[in-house]
Amino acid sequence: MLDEVIARAAARGAMPVALVHADDPLSREGALEAQRRGLVIPHFFDTAEGAAAAAAAGDVRAIVKGHVHSDSLLHAILAQAGLRGQRRMSHVVVAEIPGREQLLLVSDAAVNIAPDLDTKREIVQNAIGVAHALGIARPRVAVLAAVETVAARMPSTIDAAALTEMATRGQIEGGIVDGPLAFDDAIDPQAARAKGIVSPAAGCADIAIAPNLDAANIMYKMLERLVGARCGGVVVGAAVPVILTSRADSVDARVVSCAIASLYASSSA
Repeated sequence: MLDEVIARAAARGAMPVALVHADDPLSREGALEAQRRGLVIPHFFDTAEGAAAAAAAGDVRAIVKGHVHSDSLLHAILAQAGLRGQRRMSHVVVAEIPGREQLLLVSDAAVNIAPDLDTKREIVQNAIGVAHALGIARPRVAVLAAVETVAARMPSTIDAAALTEMATRGQIEGGIVDGPLAFDDAIDPQAARAKGIVSPAAGCADIAIAPNLDAANIMYKMLERLVGARCGGVVVGAAVPVILTSRADSVDARVVSCAIASLYASSSA
C-alpha cells in the first residue's frame, strides 16, 4: 500500500523541499534516498527561519525536519507571514499494518498536546484531507476513547459524541465520523460484532482520532515497534506540509513521509 503511495508521488515529479539542519546521517540519507526515488529535490538550510522564508516565497513546496527540535521548527513556520493556514496545524501518521488490507491514519501524535473540542474538529478535518490526498474518497473516522458509550466523567467520550454530531451537521466535511469507539472496535470487525456495536466506522476505520497527543503517540509507536507497521507522517494545516520525522525514524519512514507530503501538496495546490 505505501509502495503504491510512493509510486504515485514519484509519478507527479520531484518536489522541491527545504531540509533543515541535515547534519546527522539519517536526515541526509533519508533526503538522498527520497531524491533517488524521484520524490524530492532537497535544498539545505541551516536555520528553520531560512526554510520558512523559502516556503513563504514559493521556492519550496514542503519543509523537512532534520536534526532540529520540532518546537523550534514549528515556531519559525508560525512566525513567517504567509505560512499560516486556515486551520490549526496537526500531525497525521499513515500506517501500513501487517495483516490489514487498508491504511490506518492516526492523529494527532506530535503537535497538539491536549486539544479542546474546536481543535479536535480541525484535527479530524486535517486527517480527512490527508486521506483524500491518498485516494480515500470518503474516509471512515473513528473518534477513540476507552469505552463506546458517552460517560459524563470521561470528557473524551463527550468530545467524540460532539464530533460525530458535528459531522452530521456539516461542521466536518468529506468523511464519515463516529465515536466514541474503543481502538479494538475501530479496527477489528470481530470485536465490534462481539460488543454489538453498529457503526459506519467500527471494524473498518481509515482514521483513528486519539483523545490527546500522549495516546496517539503511544499508539502509533506501538504499531511501529511491536506490530511492525510501516509508517510515515506529515504535519498539515500550514500553507505547506511539514515532514516532522523523529530523530529515530528510519530512512524508509522518511521516504514514505516525503511521498505523503508530495501527494498532499499536490492535492491542496
